[in-house]
Amino acid sequence: MDLESLPPKIALAMALEEKARQQAGRKLWTYYPETGPLRRELYKKHMLFFKLGATVSTRGFIAGNRTGKTEGGGGYELTLHLTGRYPDWWEGARFDAPVRTWVAGDTSKTVCEILQQKLLGDWGRFGTGLIPASDIGKHTSKTGVAQAVDTIQIRHYDEDGTPDGWSKITFKSYDQGREVFQGTEQDIIWLDEESNDSIRGECMLRLMTTDGLLIETFTPLRGITPIVMQYLPGGAVTDEIAADGVSQVEDKALVMAGWDDVPHLGEKEKRRMLAETPPHLRDARSKGIPSLGAGAIYPVPETEIKVPDFPIPDHWVRLYALDVGWNRTAALWGAWDKDTDIIYLVSEHYRGQAEPSIHTNAIQSRGKSLRGVIDPAARGRSQKDGEQLLQNYKDLGLHLTLANNGVESGIYDVWQRLSSGRLKVFSSLTNFFTEYRLYRRDEKGRIVKENDHLMDDMRYLVAADPKLWRHKIIAKQSISSGWEPLNSTMGY
Repeated sequence: MDLESLPPKIALAMALEEKARQQAGRKLWTYYPETGPLRRELYKKHMLFFKLGATVSTRGFIAGNRTGKTEGGGGYELTLHLTGRYPDWWEGARFDAPVRTWVAGDTSKTVCEILQQKLLGDWGRFGTGLIPASDIGKHTSKTGVAQAVDTIQIRHYDEDGTPDGWSKITFKSYDQGREVFQGTEQDIIWLDEESNDSIRGECMLRLMTTDGLLIETFTPLRGITPIVMQYLPGGAVTDEIAADGVSQVEDKALVMAGWDDVPHLGEKEKRRMLAETPPHLRDARSKGIPSLGAGAIYPVPETEIKVPDFPIPDHWVRLYALDVGWNRTAALWGAWDKDTDIIYLVSEHYRGQAEPSIHTNAIQSRGKSLRGVIDPAARGRSQKDGEQLLQNYKDLGLHLTLANNGVESGIYDVWQRLSSGRLKVFSSLTNFFTEYRLYRRDEKGRIVKENDHLMDDMRYLVAADPKLWRHKIIAKQSISSGWEPLNSTMGY
C-alpha cells in the first residue's frame, strides 16, 4: 500500500505500527548492549552464569523475583543456541549445529503463558519474543491447551551466518508426569521453576549421550531442597557462597542473583517488594539465597538455633530419643538447662544397615545409665529378622520408654521452642542440619516423609515427660561437648 496516498494521520500511524513490528521481531538484539543504563557490565551475575556454561554442563541460576532469570537468563541463552546467533562478547557454551531442546515448567498453562510467550511472543504474533521472527519455522499445537505450542522449528546459522538447518523446541510441563520426560536424546534442557528428583533424573539421562546442557532457573522458595543441595558443598549455603553468589561442585555450578545485582530495579520498587514479602521468604525473593521456603515446617534460620559446642554442666538433665529402622537408625541426645528452660541438642548417632548391637554400643558410649524414648513403631517387627526391635534393644541394656508420637502437636511444641529461643543445637550435628534443611510439607500440606529421622527424634525429646530427664555425671568428657568421644568412621 502506498502510504503517500493515505491521509497523513493514518499514514503516520501505519508507519509507526510497521516500525514497532520490525523492532519487536528483533528483541534478541536489545539485550546486554555495550553502552547505556542496561549495559552488560552491570549484569555481572548473568554474565557469570553464561560464562560457566563453557566449563560445566549443569547450571542453576537461582535468583530473586524480577531479576531477569527467566527471560534474560535461561531464555536468552537458549535462543543463542537455537539460532547460532552468538554475540561477539559471548564466552559461554557454543553449539556449531542445530540443537534439540526441551523447555519445561510447572504446568502446561504456565509454560504457554510464560516460557512460550517469552521465546516466541503472543499467539498470532510469533517473532515478538526473544527468537527473531525471521528464524521461526513450522510448529505443532499442543492438544488440550488453547494457543499452546507442542514443537516448533527454529532456523540455525553457522559461524559465517549461513543457514545450516533447523533446531527444535519441545515444550513440556511437570504436571504431565515423569513419563513424558522419557524418550529421545537432547542437546539442551531448560527447566524453569524447580522440578523434582524423578523428572530431573530423566532429563539427565536424555543429556548423557550428547554431553548436553541442563539449565535450571528458579526462585528458591522451597528452601534447601535435594536439587539445591546438589549444587552446594556440604549441602549448605556458607557465608562465602552467600557473599560471592556462586557455588561449584564437580560438573555443576550455581549462581545466585538478587535485586541488588540488576540495574533495572529502583530502590523504591525494591523497598515496596520487600515490605510485601513474608520475613521467612525475604532472602529467597530478594537475594536468591535458598533459605527456608514456604513449605518449611520450621521456618527458623539455622543461624538462630546453631551454637558452638561446649561442655555440658553436670547439673543439667539429659535424655535421648531413638528412631529405629534397618535403612537408617538415628539417635539424638538432649541436655536441658531448667534454669533458662533451654533444651540443647548436643549429640547424634546416624547409621544405616547395622545390627541393634552396633547401635546400642554407640548409644551406651554416651552413658549407659541414660534413659531414652523410642519411636512407637519399634513395637512392630523388623523386616530383617522378625524380632521386636523394642524388646531387642531393652534386652541389650537400653533404658527405653515409648515416645509420645503426636505428630502435629509435637511439631507445634518444637516450633514454640525454636521460635522463642528455647531450643538450640550444637554446630557439630551435621546430619541434624541436613535433615532440618529438607524437612518440609508438600503442596497439599503433608509432611514429606524422607530424611526425617532426627526431626522425629527432636519431636520425641521435646514432647517427652519431664520425669524421664535425668542427671548424668560424665566421667570421661570430650573437650567440645561433654560427651564421650565418638567414632567418626562410623558415620555419627
